[in-house]
Amino acid sequence: MATHQQPSIFSLLSEPTNLKSLAQIHALSIKTELHTHPLFLRKFLSSFTHEPITCQHVSYARQFFNQVQHPDVFAFNTLSRLYSRSDDPLNSFEIFVLMLQNGIQPDNYTFPCLLKACAYAKALEEGKQAHCVCVKLGFSNNEFVEPTLVNFYAECGEISAARSVFDRSGHADVISYNSIITACVRNNRPSEALSLFREMQEKKIKPTHVTILNVLNSCALIGTLELGKWVHEFAKKNKFDALIKINTALIDMYAKCGSLKDAIKLFDEMLEKDTPAWSAMIISYALHGQSEKAISLFESMKREGIKPDSITFLGVLHACSHNGKVEQGLYYFNKMKDYGIIPSIKHYGCITDLLARSGQLERAYKYINEVPILPSVILWRTLLFSCGVYQNFDLGKRVFERILELDRSHGSDYVIFSNLCAKKGKLKEMNYVRRLMVENNVVKIPGCSSIEVNNTVHEFFSRDGTHKKSKLVRKLVDELVRDLKRVGYVPDISRVSHVEMEENEKEISLRYHSEKLAVAFGIFNTRKGEEIRVCKNIRICEDCHSFVKLVSKVHGRSILVRDLNRFHCFENGACSCKDFW
Repeated sequence: MATHQQPSIFSLLSEPTNLKSLAQIHALSIKTELHTHPLFLRKFLSSFTHEPITCQHVSYARQFFNQVQHPDVFAFNTLSRLYSRSDDPLNSFEIFVLMLQNGIQPDNYTFPCLLKACAYAKALEEGKQAHCVCVKLGFSNNEFVEPTLVNFYAECGEISAARSVFDRSGHADVISYNSIITACVRNNRPSEALSLFREMQEKKIKPTHVTILNVLNSCALIGTLELGKWVHEFAKKNKFDALIKINTALIDMYAKCGSLKDAIKLFDEMLEKDTPAWSAMIISYALHGQSEKAISLFESMKREGIKPDSITFLGVLHACSHNGKVEQGLYYFNKMKDYGIIPSIKHYGCITDLLARSGQLERAYKYINEVPILPSVILWRTLLFSCGVYQNFDLGKRVFERILELDRSHGSDYVIFSNLCAKKGKLKEMNYVRRLMVENNVVKIPGCSSIEVNNTVHEFFSRDGTHKKSKLVRKLVDELVRDLKRVGYVPDISRVSHVEMEENEKEISLRYHSEKLAVAFGIFNTRKGEEIRVCKNIRICEDCHSFVKLVSKVHGRSILVRDLNRFHCFENGACSCKDFW
């Protein structure tokens, strides 16, 4: 009887199945006396690791495991892997300890499960302990363990440790490279990720779609359009462009590198579009200030029967915020509940930004205090920035105090409020803020702008001489300023809060902002009429905004500047943001 039933039970376990079916298979195995068969034990336990994993799956698998008289290393590893992907991943440690107590020696698959659990739980100390045991038992250089060690340290924000493990690795395969490249991208080190990708090519290591996704994300972060186009061609040549995920990443890359037309073309040519693809295009329109097109595409998405998700709504809310569409933004925020979407802190941040940008500061303050989840410091920072724009000192002071209760380490908070104090003549408060900044060892984030010229990315820092041609570039800025003054450019020194400075010193402090350096470098190092693209790490200031508008008019150039929040397309003396940003 048992021999007759064996093939049918194993065939039932060959594909993912639900918990009810697994229970029925378990009952059949007991009836046919196969429940103790080693092959059945392996296949049955493995069936619980298929997605989706619920707490019921974990509970049933643990009960089944407890009934196994002599579980082997495979059984322990399988249960550990199940726990590592559950809501309580650190239970994998309990299984590991139980395994050692039963005299079972770990193998190549034991530590990957344990380290994945630590990565998922962001459990740095536990992971370090697991790493120590790896070293002690001689598994630290194992080809399966090394990639999970890299991933674990990266997930815990220890990118230097992740890189150290990778550099010592003797197994430079695609899995290891994908782990460290992913780690670099997640920790905002795109240049390092691209360097590793080039290293893979030199070693003839064939990339996977995961590699390409991360390389495209790196191009988007840096804003290197030409390299992004090369990666697109590489993806087509290697058949990666058949994947929706790759096309979605390409849309995002093109939009963030300033080529909205390429993003639109790619989206229109996609034969199949899922929710992330639609969302990427909506966000692309929002990033470029084309709110009407973003909202129109959202409505088209609904007509196509594609269900929007939380990311889709973020794109719609950003579109409304960047163009001052307050009531429309509130309407779409309230529509989220129709799709069963619970707003996250990012959605509440969008509404705060929507209200604050439009000058409704007190309404935004009240809104933050009434959100149903604990407001993060990001919401208060959003409001503080608008207090600076609208020069509301009293509310700005209240908001700044709330920020300090949550986080004292962010330099821009001090700078924004200090500048607000200076503009309103509150010198006592301004000096207090500056002393507080020194006492808390806080430094201002330096402005950094990059520009791609002849396939090379050049970086410039405000008032810094790190670029090899910095002296020459400053002279180019001086030349541009002289030209612009002839057509009415007046440096806005009212934005400089250092009251001890003379007027000419204030003008000099404005003159060498990073975006001015990058634009000047682009003007004198590209062909006449060629579009210039600049990426900046923080918001473009009002004086630089006026400067670039005039440069676009005087030199007849289209200049794209991507700052922290959006794109500014300067043409013939005007900006796509309509001076609302």
